[in-house]
Amino acid sequence: MSITPELLSGSADINSKYETKLGIVCDMGEGYGKWKMGPDEDIMPLIDVANIACGFHAGDFNIMAKTVKLAKEHGVKVGSHPGLPDLLGFGRRKWDIPADEVFNLIMYQTGALKAFLDAEGMPLNHIKAHGELFFYVARDEGVMRALMKAAKIFDVPVIVAKNKRIQEVAEEMGVDLIQELYVDVDYSNEGHLVPVQQSRPKNGEIIYNLVKTAALEDTITSVDNTVLNLNFGENPFLLCLHSDMPTALDNVKASRRAIDEVNAIKYTK
Repeated sequence: MSITPELLSGSADINSKYETKLGIVCDMGEGYGKWKMGPDEDIMPLIDVANIACGFHAGDFNIMAKTVKLAKEHGVKVGSHPGLPDLLGFGRRKWDIPADEVFNLIMYQTGALKAFLDAEGMPLNHIKAHGELFFYVARDEGVMRALMKAAKIFDVPVIVAKNKRIQEVAEEMGVDLIQELYVDVDYSNEGHLVPVQQSRPKNGEIIYNLVKTAALEDTITSVDNTVLNLNFGENPFLLCLHSDMPTALDNVKASRRAIDEVNAIKYTK
């Protein structure tokens, strides 16, 4: 038996405007200075879309430039991955910042990334909030609207985990929303994302099976093993993965194998 959380009950029809098949979106460029986080050089050839850190939770001007060039080399679309100003906490600690300041920090970070994209002749593909900023967007409608306002100025869609209320606000503000599925962290029974620290450990085998089930049955299993209906319907979606996970490369490889198999069956025209 499966349940449909209210949060996951909205439409994902706009996805089909941007995506013709399943793809992988991964957080990239999350080192700082001489410190390196994920295996970006190994991951980039396997993904379709990159969220590039813009300097607040991770990343710096050298890493941003290098990561944009790496994405260009492999034909990967690039969006900004703005986070809260918290290098020490990797953008995953709660901050109380007014919505107008959140708007400014999103504009600042996205503008910096866009400069590097302009230098390489690449378009800005989207904006995707990182870490605690994502949770802030989900729980505070003022912050949610600040993100949408910035996306409207840059004239790009927002990528976000499937969320009916964010979808409604995006539609009201005239912003396209690409709704994604997280596969290396868990969902609660209510359809909320569970923080990384509270999620069940994942490996390639688990993720492969999770992706196949999500893509073919439109369901996922929550953190306490309840089957949730995702309601993507026939719309393709992006699989979100984190490059800072201990098994990041195996997770991406498993996801790539699973979606290639599904795409060959379901989305080949």
